[in-house]
Amino acid sequence: MTTTIIVTNYFEYQQEISAIRHRVFVEEQKITAAEVWDQRDAICQHVLIRHHGETVAAGRIDIEKSGKVGRVAVLSSVRKYGFGRRIMAALEQQARQSKLPKVWFHAQISAIGFYQKLGYQVVGKEFEEAGIIHRKMEKNMS
Repeated sequence: MTTTIIVTNYFEYQQEISAIRHRVFVEEQKITAAEVWDQRDAICQHVLIRHHGETVAAGRIDIEKSGKVGRVAVLSSVRKYGFGRRIMAALEQQARQSKLPKVWFHAQISAIGFYQKLGYQVVGKEFEEAGIIHRKMEKNMS
């Protein structure tokens, strides 16, 4: 298996990032395109995973927003291969390199168990974002 993890900026891999987000968020989860893209992409660090030449997973971390992780997307056809864990590990590595004390994000309710297995804790009450129920989660980096 040929798998590559790429840490990059948005502009260098914009086409690949856009394609995977479109497939996962717009097509699969029916989130509007306007809610999938924002102006924070330009300042975030992005992580992509290519598997056999195809981008299969992506995510970002916003260092300026104290380590907010977002837009984590893994193609449904490869969700059982550990790519989500690898994206999160790479994003956490970016947080450690930036000496951030914690990483946090808004997790869809359906993904909470996945993130808890990675050491994240639920913080706060349920809320709706993009028509989907979420909970805030965080993990200390120390």
